[in-house]
This record gives sequence, C-alpha cells and structure tokens, in this order.
Amino acid sequence: MNFAAKLMQKVKSRFVQHKLKPFQDIAQAVHSEQVESWDDERLQEESRSLKKKAQAGTPLSDMLPLAFAIVGEAARRTLGLKPFEVQVLAGAALHEGYLVEMRTGEGKTLAAVMPAYLNALQGKGVHVLTFNDYLAGRDAEWMGPVYRYLGLTVASVKEGMTTEERQQAYAADVTYVTAKQAGFDYLRDTIAIEVSDIVHRPFHYAIVDEADSLLIDEARVPLVIAGEVASSSGDGGKMAQLARELTQGEDYDFDDNKRNVFLTESGVEKAEKVLQSGNLYESHNAHLLTTLNCAIHAESLLKRDVDYVIRDGKLELIDPFTGRVAENRHWPDGLQAAVEAKEGMISNTAGKILGTITLQHLLSLYPKISGMTATAQDSADEFEETYNLQVVEIPPNRPNIRLDYPSRIFTHKEARLKALVCEIAEVHATKRPILIGTSSVEESDQLAEALGKAGVACHVLNAKNDEKEAEIVSRAGELGAVTVSTNMAGRGVDIRLGGGDPDQAGKVAELGGLYVIGTHMNESARIDNQLRGRAGRQGDPGSSRFYVCLEDELIERFGIEKALPAAYRNRKQDEPLEEGIFSKKMDHIQRVVMGQNFEIRKTLNKYSDMVEEQRRIHQERRNEVLYNEDSISSAERRAMLFHMDKAWADHLAYVSYIRESIHLESLANRNPADEFHHRIIHAFEQLPDKIEKDTAATMSKLKSGAYGDPIDWDKLGLKSPSRTWTYLIQDQFMEKKQNIFGL
Repeated sequence: MNFAAKLMQKVKSRFVQHKLKPFQDIAQAVHSEQVESWDDERLQEESRSLKKKAQAGTPLSDMLPLAFAIVGEAARRTLGLKPFEVQVLAGAALHEGYLVEMRTGEGKTLAAVMPAYLNALQGKGVHVLTFNDYLAGRDAEWMGPVYRYLGLTVASVKEGMTTEERQQAYAADVTYVTAKQAGFDYLRDTIAIEVSDIVHRPFHYAIVDEADSLLIDEARVPLVIAGEVASSSGDGGKMAQLARELTQGEDYDFDDNKRNVFLTESGVEKAEKVLQSGNLYESHNAHLLTTLNCAIHAESLLKRDVDYVIRDGKLELIDPFTGRVAENRHWPDGLQAAVEAKEGMISNTAGKILGTITLQHLLSLYPKISGMTATAQDSADEFEETYNLQVVEIPPNRPNIRLDYPSRIFTHKEARLKALVCEIAEVHATKRPILIGTSSVEESDQLAEALGKAGVACHVLNAKNDEKEAEIVSRAGELGAVTVSTNMAGRGVDIRLGGGDPDQAGKVAELGGLYVIGTHMNESARIDNQLRGRAGRQGDPGSSRFYVCLEDELIERFGIEKALPAAYRNRKQDEPLEEGIFSKKMDHIQRVVMGQNFEIRKTLNKYSDMVEEQRRIHQERRNEVLYNEDSISSAERRAMLFHMDKAWADHLAYVSYIRESIHLESLANRNPADEFHHRIIHAFEQLPDKIEKDTAATMSKLKSGAYGDPIDWDKLGLKSPSRTWTYLIQDQFMEKKQNIFGL
C-alpha cells in the first residue's frame, strides 16, 4: 500500500471513530446497567415500568441504557444470544435515526431488536421492513421470544392473510413485514369504503433492513393497486410484427448507452405506410407512436432469460439487481403488453390503476426511519440527499480477514468461460465451497452446463427456482458445495462455514473458507461488495475474485477497450490481460454509472413528486369523508367516496398518458417536466368540482325514489371493482426513455 493510500485509510479511520464516539458513550452506559443478577420477575416488572414511563411522555433517550440492557439480558435468557458491543452501537445509531453499515454476519437482526423494543414502548407500533416474506416470518419467529418475554407483542405479515389477520399483525407492538406488503396494504386502505376495512394504524417508526436495496435500488419502483375493467383488444400483435420487420441501424437505432431506441426517417416512413397513420408525430398519433416505440424496445432491448422468463405460461420479470423473478411486477402497461405480444401471449395485465405510491414516498410517511445494510458507504451522498440519513459504519466484531484478489480480465467471453470452469474445477477438487454470482439466468444456466460437462456438480439458483433460495444459499458453505447464483440470491440468509456443522466448519476454514467468484462487474460497486461480503463473515477466512470480459455490456458501453495498448486491440487471447491497465478505468465506469443512475432517480422525482403531493391532498379530503359520521348520510358518504376514487383513478390514467408521451414536447423545444407539471396541475384542479357534481347527480337520483332500499349501487353505476390486485411497475423503461431526451 502506497503512502497516499495509507494516509487516506488513516483519515477515514479517524473519521469513523469520531462518528462512533456518541454511540460508544451510550454503549458504555448500557454496560453500566447491572441487570444480570435480576430474576425474571424483576426484569419483566422493569419492562412494564419503562412502558408506563414512555406512554406518559418520558423521553426515550432517557430510558435507552436500561431498555437496551434489559433487551440484551432477555435475549441471553430466551435465545442464548448476548449482544456484542458492536450490536449495541448499531442499535443506538438506529434509534437516533442513522443508516447503519454492518458487515454480513455481524448480527443486524438482533441489533434491530433494541431500538424496535425501545420505540415500541410508546404503544404506537414499530415496523421492521424486510427484504422478502421469508425474512419477515423468520425474524419475527426468531426474535419473538425476546419481545414476548418483555411483555410486547410481535407479528409478521405475509401473502394470503385475511383483512382481520392483517389488522391483528399491524396492531402488534412490533411488526415484521416487507416494505412492499406494507405499501400494498396502505394502498388498499386508501380505497377502503368502511373504516373497519382499514388494516394499518398511523405510521410511527420503521427500521429498514437491507436499506440500500429498498432505499436506492427499488426506491422509485411504483407500487400499484388495480381493478378490473372490460378488456379491449389491442394492436400489440400488429406492432410486434412491424417491429420485427424494421432493421436496426437503418430503420431505428439506439442511444449511446443503449437505454432507448428511436426511429430513423426510413423507419418513420415504413411505419406510416404500414399503419396508414399519416404523420406519426402529429399529436393525435401520440398513442400510436408510443405503442410502436414499446414494440421496438421489447424486440431489440429486452431479452428472454435475461430481462424476463416465461414460467408456467406467464411472463415474469427478472429483478435487475438480484437476478431473481420479481413477484407481481410489471413494466408500464404499454411495454408489458408489447413484450407479451412479442412472445405471442395474450395480455392479461389490463386493469385500471386505482392507486399508486413509490417506496420512497411510502417511507416518507413514517415520522421516523432508520436503516441497516452491509453496503452503504458507496451511496452515502444519495442517502443523505434523498432521505436525510447519515451513514454510520460499525466496525466488525472480529477483524475481516477475507482476501479480495485483483480481477481477472479477458478479451472475450469464451476465454472467460473456459478460465472460470478451470478455476472452479481446480478449487472444487479440494472440497472448498464456492459461490458464483452471475449476471443473468442465461449465464447461470450456461455456466452450470459447462461445469456439468467438466464433471463439477452444482446447485443452480436463479429466477427459475427462487423458491428454494434460502435452503440452497444456507448450504453454500458446506464442504464441496458449488453454488451458481444470479447476483445477490439469498440476501439476508447467513452462509456459515460447513453449513453450521462445527467439524465441517473447521475443515472448510483450513481450506481458506468460502470462495466467492463474480462473473461480471456490476453497475454499482455496492452490488459487487454485497457479493464479496458473502465470504469472511464474523472473522471467518474467505476470498473473492471477479472475472471480467471486454465484451460485457457495461464495458462495451463505455469503451474500456480503448485503454488497451495498441498491440492488444482487436486481439483475442485465452490468458487474462494485465489487471493494472484496467482497474482504475473500471472503478471510473462504476462511479459514472452510479452517478447517472442517481441523476435518473432525481429526474424521475420531478415527475412523481408532484403526483405524490396531489395524492396526499386527495387522500386527506377522502379521509375527511370516510371518518365523517355526523353531517353526512351513509348513502351520501358511499356515493362521494365512489366518485372520489373514480376521479382519482381517471386522473392517474391521464397522468400516465401524459408521462408516456411528454418526451415529444422536447421536439417542440419545450421543457417536458415543466409541461408535465402544468398539465397535471390543471387537471387536478378540476377534480373537486367534478366530484361534487357527480355526487350531487347520484344523490338526486336517490331522492327521486327510483331506487329501493337497500340501494342498488349497480343500477346507479356505482359498482366497485369486483376484483383488485397489486403489482409493481418496473420503472427502468421510463428511466431509459427520460434519459435519452436529457431530462
């Protein structure tokens, strides 16, 4: 390590220590509480006393040392787990509203119990927002004895629960639930006709687990609740055929970053001839042009087994950050229908959007949030700018001794695959466990096939069998295990050496611990670090290495091959290139892409923030009606709620239409974001009058006596959707489309 690097490391260490100092003082105060000698009765009585004080208004910070000490002792008695000092530090930082970075295997689950318990004493509920349903159920069951021992209730929320079961779960003092489930339940509450149908109580405090994923990677993903509408036959098949007949480079082309497609003059002429539409760029053809763009995008930029899979006759999207099937997720309707048409499927996604909210806006509804993750520093600026969350780096309980080897860089994919198989086979012969992170379902299948031919048996974990994820990943540290995975499979599941068997663990440690191999460089250094972090937990030995290829999409996009000496250009070789030539360039690429993605998210904010502001205004008006039992009849309340919901759904449809076509404004030298705001503000201002007139018309019909009692809402045209469902919109298409127009 050179002098400059040593100096930077020293400065960083001092800065980390400076930020930790207040929490170290708190930890010292926690340790000074002598609760170990108390019997169960006294420990539980002290917990009841703390609860009374909290609900009487005593500041939580005054009670923190004793509360944390009580939790620690309760965990020791019920689970046999005594929190390490670093877990106490993390718990204190979480309570103070920080984003805590704790390395994999350092015990985030137990660390979160301390602030969750303390804040739950106020009786207003605490949500621990997890990465998936499995982790919500696991953590609630695992930590449940601690809460119950101290007199608090704990529950988890999962798919398939009834309204009553969800109400009970959210009424618990501590509720473990995925952010998406909490969001979908919130959206259902926003269209409830009766107060008794609402499942949430007012939000209080949320601890976000795997915070980098939820607060950054998926923060802009809109959650949607939709209702049935009459299906209409579209022209998806015709557009898909037209897209196949157009030639890339002649009729359409990509922007520099392959984020979007655009028609050339030749393509416009061909399309206008086939569609007999006249000028495609006239305003009345906006929908037609958008549909064609979706078809071309689906044909040229979205690939089966990379961006989506077909499973059991259904098109399912693949999460670009995890490589797994993203349950209940759609692209925006136009693109979703285009991909289904491309695959010859009948679109079954039609439905009217009744409500929508992004995860970022959902989290902003909590008066207090904090978070924890193993990888936060690389995005510290975004956490602070977007969420006002400062990152605190918690040192590991035991020093990290993992060896991160320099990347191996190859000129072409065939050479990389050959080297990967050779490396894996050699290491596997020693029985050392190996975890390989791949870029896609397609690549994981290709590698598994190549390993099979080389006589190396492996477990494959990708979007086609994600239901076995936790079991497969938990065994990835066993002797002789070879696990081929897409990106961050099994996130939140600990990989113990030897699969938890002490004898096996010793043998694996002697072999060097878990060996993690990455087959590509991710857009974000955070995701690379997540993969590396699967090895070397709790001071275990381990190592990692990345295999990179100049033909990888990310590297091709940024022209890293230009860094090659002239003698190497356009030359294919089986041996890896000299790593030093590329390391700085690769780091630069990741910084550029992360910066681009941050700017894209900020650009998207320009569109969604105004819609969210309107949603909150509308929801406040709706709640005034829903909870008003004195100056208004049940029939009038029902009619008003119906028309409010219909008006909002119509407004969202208008917003979606404007957003899909607003980029055309740039062709007229107008700022698309400004024009978007102008149009939706004008439309929103019309809603109150429309709702009032429609409600008055309904009430007039009722008073005429033409309808009996009970009211026949169907005859009045006030029938609510017979079925609703929830899904997420994979917003990357919109990100790409906005980017090309430089918004």
